[in-house]
Amino acid sequence: MPTVLVIAARDDWPTDRVVKALTDGGAEVFRMDTAEFPQELTLAGRIDAWRGWAGGLTTAHRAVDLADVSAVYYRAPGAFAFPDAMSEPERRFAAAQARAGLGGIITALDCRWVNHPAAMSRAEYKPLQLATARDSGLIIPPTLITNAPDAVRAFVGDIGGQAICKPVATPVFVEDDRLKTVYTHRVTEADLDDLRGIDTTAHLFQAWVDKAHEVRLTVVGDRLFAAEVHAGSAAAHTDWRSDYASLTYRPTATPDNVADGVRRYMSALGLRFTAADFIVSPDGEWTFLEANPCGQWDWIEHATGMPIASAIADELRGVPA
Repeated sequence: MPTVLVIAARDDWPTDRVVKALTDGGAEVFRMDTAEFPQELTLAGRIDAWRGWAGGLTTAHRAVDLADVSAVYYRAPGAFAFPDAMSEPERRFAAAQARAGLGGIITALDCRWVNHPAAMSRAEYKPLQLATARDSGLIIPPTLITNAPDAVRAFVGDIGGQAICKPVATPVFVEDDRLKTVYTHRVTEADLDDLRGIDTTAHLFQAWVDKAHEVRLTVVGDRLFAAEVHAGSAAAHTDWRSDYASLTYRPTATPDNVADGVRRYMSALGLRFTAADFIVSPDGEWTFLEANPCGQWDWIEHATGMPIASAIADELRGVPA
């Protein structure tokens, strides 16, 4: 029977909503977490001259034949888990084998993907996002990625206005067992006078874009779910992630030129889902900032009522938009 394979962390509750939407729509679902392999999940995949990958993925409660997988929903699963008795070198070796074996077979499945891991991995790079957005006809802010202090000063002088600095990759890290986030920072004259630390790694600088509000645009296949994000504090006006409590949301329409550009962007990167962030200027112009191919969407659905989980389920089932 055609089955949707769902690969996500066990405790990922947005995925729970997608699974419910799938089952409510009559789809057969096999959910797994890569953290279950190899201790709780068994793989037996076979390929030969007569057929593609077949054989089982099996847990204590369920099983699926790889040949029956019609679609895969892939969303941030956990790390492989190995027996405590294994040494660290053994764990590293086993993890490489698991990634090449289980991961290799799954990524070789010829079916619908939301999203394929290879496409997701490539699309996470912000430099590629900006170049692809530009090539797709979207407006992007002037951007510099550097570890050279003099280049920062030259860039700020060239743009003739304010600049911001933000991480090039994930803004989250763990220090002293605490989860910390690096938020967008507006560059001041004092910063330009003292750029110590810039040379230690890559930093991303962009021209500050005046904003009326921002938009989180959740893209599922050909469907666009746009939500205005209105900041209620000075901190949120610079980076809305820094003050979620002050935010308000409102569904909005996506301008045709932006919608066309976003669809070209998705096609160029081989994506069927992304969560894109735009600034909307006081005169209504949309400027692309970034797009996360594994971005959060559930809180937007909760705040606006837009049926994002159902759209993801429809995309996996092949239901036309």
